[in-house]
Amino acid sequence: MSTKRVIVDPITRIEGHLRIEVEVDENNVIQDAFSSATLWRGLETIVKNRDPRDAGFLMQRICGVCTFSHYRAGIEAVEDALGIVPPLNAKLTRSLMNQALFMHDHVVHFYHLHGLDWVDVVSALDADVAKASKEAFKYTKYPIATGENDLLKVKDRVKAFVDKGELGPFANAYWGHGTFKFTPEQNLIALSHYLKALEVQRTAAQLMAMFGGKQPHPQSLTVGGVTCVMDLLDPSRMGEYLTKYKEVANFIEHAYYADIKMAGGAYFKEGSVTAQAGTMNFMSHQMMELNRSEYLFDTGIILNGDLSKVYPINEDLITEEATHSWYADNEPLHPYNGKTNPNYTGLKDKMTIGPDGKEIPSKSLDDQGKYSWIKSPRYDGQVMEVGPLSCLLVSYAKGNTKVKAVVDEFLQETGLPTEALFTALGRTAARCLQAMAIIRNGMETFNTLIENLKVDQETCASYHIDKDKEYKGRFIGDVPRGMLSHWVRIKNGVIENYQAVVPSTWNAGPTDSKGQKGPYESNLIGLKVEDISKPLEIIRIIHSFDPCIACAVHVMDKKGNNLGVYKVDPIYGCSC
Repeated sequence: MSTKRVIVDPITRIEGHLRIEVEVDENNVIQDAFSSATLWRGLETIVKNRDPRDAGFLMQRICGVCTFSHYRAGIEAVEDALGIVPPLNAKLTRSLMNQALFMHDHVVHFYHLHGLDWVDVVSALDADVAKASKEAFKYTKYPIATGENDLLKVKDRVKAFVDKGELGPFANAYWGHGTFKFTPEQNLIALSHYLKALEVQRTAAQLMAMFGGKQPHPQSLTVGGVTCVMDLLDPSRMGEYLTKYKEVANFIEHAYYADIKMAGGAYFKEGSVTAQAGTMNFMSHQMMELNRSEYLFDTGIILNGDLSKVYPINEDLITEEATHSWYADNEPLHPYNGKTNPNYTGLKDKMTIGPDGKEIPSKSLDDQGKYSWIKSPRYDGQVMEVGPLSCLLVSYAKGNTKVKAVVDEFLQETGLPTEALFTALGRTAARCLQAMAIIRNGMETFNTLIENLKVDQETCASYHIDKDKEYKGRFIGDVPRGMLSHWVRIKNGVIENYQAVVPSTWNAGPTDSKGQKGPYESNLIGLKVEDISKPLEIIRIIHSFDPCIACAVHVMDKKGNNLGVYKVDPIYGCSC
């Protein structure tokens, strides 16, 4: 069978630099797929020989989106190594900051990153405003930003762009693509929420900044606890947090959730979003403290899509290999023993499909050799998908009543079967359902903190680092994009080795030594693309994972030239 190679590079509306290459047959059905992170950072190397208390502050610079996730992971990996148990107030404060992060991240992802894979902006210009306003009531009793005056204003704003001959922030998209399924009125509703979400995400960021000092890159976590004690003891500050929390929660329930239900009804027959996931193994780890002993989300592994059994995680079985990654050491290694020695081997000359549909000579991935800066994590040698979908499936299968309530409600209200969860549609819905579980239960964390502060104001535990001892520890837990783990070894009072195994590494990693493809790649195989010059289907599926791959990348020249050589003093140098 003859195939043609199609390159989608860069994948936009993500964090980081991602390249997807696919082989399509004469019917535009994808026969093979390759996922490549095209830049490298090496923060795991930068943090070596540092004071372990610096780990969180340095590792949060991995990303400006997942900033709190890596900050907390760096802090708690060191706490685990040193045997430190932070006070309850610190744990609950971190949980509130985490809830704010999830709420912010999922809203931004759906509307400003993934939403335009579902919403045909130009089609919204044909909408009947009165009809669209009535349509909004089908999905929620209290619609937001969908009054006739609101929708007319949105329509006029977009029309003004079009009349100028350009679409501003909505330019360079595949408007009119055959796989868009919303009616003009539904497109107008979602477009109005897109604009409203720009305001709401600012409020959600403020929730993080109230206890973190700023957002992104908060500064209030420290090994042993938190430093924002004055904020916690200020009634006006706590009241402000409560007010802003409710504002964001209202948007999530009456706009975000409503739009996800609307998408479920419109797209349930669209093959690019309802095909079964390429990987049916799912893994997640508990996260989101609600009180002294309870977490909102659970730990476990689901194999082959079987929800009747959830397996425990054995952390000793987690490895990363680099057979097809631009690193020198190929063998599967546990993160405690991980190596990060770059070995860039370049691209290959191949014929690929150009924008006009004709073959042209191009620099393409060497899919027989190394082709990505992302490694290939495996659990007991098996591929695992991580993310909000994995989190919900594990919690649902374990009978978590708080999670089952939101999942069952969504399935009932949309009429979708449970099998619909194992798709790009289910993956997209899972982020919203995770946010719904948070807003329905997160106030328990807030109230527990308030009650505990009445009798206990401790926010930081004491500790001692013995330079004559060796330590090792890890953080492992679910963050907005899935299961994240940081692994640290400490010797002579400084970091000897550090590895971060991040969600997008699990999902975006290249083929392993056994020929097993990661979730990105396997999810694309078998997909039919309507027009290979406008590969919306590919982008829609990749966006459903919410790629965030700055964790894997930094600056390099594809021709192999040195851009610069820098010597960083491990004690006094700056790595920002």
